[in-house]
Amino acid sequence: MKALIIAAGQGSRLKSLTQDQPKPLLDLLGLSLIERVILTVKQAGIDEFVIVIGYLGEKIREKLGDGNKHRVKITYVENTQWQNGNGVSVLRAKDLLNEKFVLLMSDHMFDARILKQLVRYETRRSVVLAIDRREALPGDTKVLANEGKITAIGKNIQVSNGIDTGIFLCSPKIFSYIEEAIKKGKTELAEGIAGAAKNIDAEVFDITQLDGHSSKKNKKTKPWWIDVDTEEDLRKAEEYLCEPDTVYVLHQNVIYRKWKFIGDRLREGVATLILKLPISINPNHITIGSFVLGILSAIVFAISYPLIAGTLYYISDVVDGADGVVARRSGKVTSYGGYLDSCLDRYVDTFVLVGICVYLSDFRYIWLIGILAIIGSFMMSYTIHRAEALGKVVLPLFIPWGRRTRMQTIIVGVLLGRFYGPSLLFYTLIVIASIGNLNAFWRMMPWMLKDFEEVSERTRELLPKTSIRKFQRAEEVTK
Repeated sequence: MKALIIAAGQGSRLKSLTQDQPKPLLDLLGLSLIERVILTVKQAGIDEFVIVIGYLGEKIREKLGDGNKHRVKITYVENTQWQNGNGVSVLRAKDLLNEKFVLLMSDHMFDARILKQLVRYETRRSVVLAIDRREALPGDTKVLANEGKITAIGKNIQVSNGIDTGIFLCSPKIFSYIEEAIKKGKTELAEGIAGAAKNIDAEVFDITQLDGHSSKKNKKTKPWWIDVDTEEDLRKAEEYLCEPDTVYVLHQNVIYRKWKFIGDRLREGVATLILKLPISINPNHITIGSFVLGILSAIVFAISYPLIAGTLYYISDVVDGADGVVARRSGKVTSYGGYLDSCLDRYVDTFVLVGICVYLSDFRYIWLIGILAIIGSFMMSYTIHRAEALGKVVLPLFIPWGRRTRMQTIIVGVLLGRFYGPSLLFYTLIVIASIGNLNAFWRMMPWMLKDFEEVSERTRELLPKTSIRKFQRAEEVTK
């Protein structure tokens, strides 16, 4: 399947920003609008694009090239009559699309879940339009649907029950409806859709009926979309993308919940600052920066400056979380990025524990405790991955005891050690070694292996994010 993106217009309501560049190249947190659309479409498994260019189209061609930068294939079609309605731009791609395709606007940002579901939608009609059920605003293209079929569409219709999101699933027959409309002097895409509706050949796909996030209580529980038409829309889109990814409301341990919430806020704040920098930073570079900070922390522990070391370790933790936020918000999520992050985390964990053991080398049995802490750290990860290989999840012994919790426990030990001496950090290491290995042994018990579907929503909050994402992706494929 291919994606057709309309990127020919000037964006007259953003004239102050589009005098020297086309609207699709406006920057939104380090990526142009059209790049965000392309990367979102990629998440739905589509990597072939036809882009219709017009106003300052050569700049779009220069920016995107053949698509190799984003590992996609791009074919360009030029519309010299871009001042006319967008139906003319759609029609320009007629000869390049001979099977079902998705039709998108270069200035509409949207949740990848919408397209993932839409491309699997089974229909015999020529047009399926994704609609929102919110109240129409001035300038919106309104839709009236009855029993799933479009009966009217346009900006000026008096009665409506949906909003056009600019996300379509089409068959090549749509071009014939647009041609008929243009012959009558109607050049807007909506006029072509209206023609299909008259033939009972257009239906709606209601995005408000799609499932929201079922874990972590994400604030954006329902799929979202934004039509960027004004500078205010740009600001709203930026604010929306910079909202915290998660807010923790279920877990009964209030201290754990608040601590985690504060940490996430810091990571998201750092990610927002990085995204607003005038240069584009690859998330993998942030991962490496976190790794360097972690190794520096281990060295500073070893030379007996625990407070500075603990501070570096906490900064490393914040930066380590920011790389994932930057990757998600910039559309640069890759399997290699997650792999690199996981591998470097293991190095940092080991070196920091060794550095602490060097610092506490005068304490009896410190190296035995340190080795047990390292083993517990690795076994926690290993039991999770082995369970996932079996298609199962493993339940924690009590509170989540993942990497971040271990790091924060060390930082608390460092802070308290400032007042009560190094022995506090020694006992902290005993706690880490004990809980890590107890959790690992507990997870080996057969009754701790569960199918993801068997786990309650409250318990899912305690599972590692990687497990949740993996099994949610599997659920989506099954659907």
